[in-house]
Amino acid sequence: MPGSRTGRPPVRRAPERPAAPGPAHENPLLRLHARARRAWDRPLTAYYLILGGSALITVLGLVMVYSASQITALQLSLPGSYFFRKQFLAALIGAALLFAASRMPVKLHRALAYPILAGAVFLMALVQVPGIGMSVNGNQNWISVGGPFQLQPSEFGKLALVLWGADLLARKQDKRLLTQWKHMLVPLVPVAFMLLGLIMLGGDMGTAIILTAILFGLLWLAGAPTRLFAGVLSVAALLGVILIKTSANRMARLACIGATDPGPNDSCWQAVHGIYALASGGLFGSGLGASVEKWGQLPEAHTDFIFAVTGEELGLAGTLSVLALFAALGYAGIRVAGRTEDPFVRYAAGGVTTWITAQAVINMGAVLGLLPIAGVPLPLFSYGGSALLPTMFAIGLLIAFARDEPAARAALAMRQPRFGKKRGARGPQGPRRWNTMRRRTSVVRTSGER
Repeated sequence: MPGSRTGRPPVRRAPERPAAPGPAHENPLLRLHARARRAWDRPLTAYYLILGGSALITVLGLVMVYSASQITALQLSLPGSYFFRKQFLAALIGAALLFAASRMPVKLHRALAYPILAGAVFLMALVQVPGIGMSVNGNQNWISVGGPFQLQPSEFGKLALVLWGADLLARKQDKRLLTQWKHMLVPLVPVAFMLLGLIMLGGDMGTAIILTAILFGLLWLAGAPTRLFAGVLSVAALLGVILIKTSANRMARLACIGATDPGPNDSCWQAVHGIYALASGGLFGSGLGASVEKWGQLPEAHTDFIFAVTGEELGLAGTLSVLALFAALGYAGIRVAGRTEDPFVRYAAGGVTTWITAQAVINMGAVLGLLPIAGVPLPLFSYGGSALLPTMFAIGLLIAFARDEPAARAALAMRQPRFGKKRGARGPQGPRRWNTMRRRTSVVRTSGER
């Protein structure tokens, strides 16, 4: 074997092994899907969705109320920001109610169920007293509370039915009585029908539809048999048909579904101009404050039809954003109701989710011409303090329930302050120092180690 130039024998190199086949190139879409799935499965996902989604809907609603109500206020010889200031004040009070509800324990929520129900029934009966109740747009469902402020007690009836119905069903489930159809229906259905009767005395069928949806949601969560569920649904549908047939106004609203022309005597004026507003918005809208329909062409532009003004000014992108926020809120509510072991939390979270989701679908469906105009506001979005206050309290309920999940409680307990605790604060391992950019190590390094 020939020697090397240094006189040393050449070093034999080991034969090179074939490289192990590396992992196949992962699809970016699959990787993104996996990351999104891990994010959805985090314990605090529902908490952040409810808190962030409701805050964004409320803030965007304040902006759109200010934009959509200016012309109406000026036509009434009022300041342009009149309706916005009232809505902003209601939002501040609602934020306080939301914070209080989110910090209340579940026992206190259950204790408030009967007082809220009694107060709602009393106020709803007080509406029918001459000299106290007020009629707005043909519906006798308002009470004047002084000055320009009015109260609609039927909005608080939704919250009352959710809390009282959830407490009732939870107590019956603890006693294993929900297997009997009598205990499932009584007294839940009679009390719900009493609330519906008080609402229909004032002629507000839209709110009655939302209350009926809450009732069916509670029965569905309680595991009502198909025959029982179908029976209650048939009775409610029959009553609805009778109420619609006996009212020319409701029949006219039903005839305006899908209308593209105002029709004789402009009976479909509001529905058609809502479609005009959405159609003229295009992809990104005409710009905030640049709506044309709010200049007297579209009735109730800042209340029931604020979604149409949103489509005109913010376009398809704006309406899809609002729709996505409500979808996220509904998903979070379903997740809270599905992951809890407390029956009251499950029924209450399901009832609130049914309430907000059904009301949003009915409002947006009416604006799109897919459903009859029911006269219900878009939750957290439309103008109206009477609707905003109980809805924000209900959102506080969902936040409290989302925080009360076992995994969420553990995640919140493990969260540490970003910059550590103050000096001198002792924990289980002694005093804690301030976190710094440079990491300290207690391992003794060997000489020459860098």
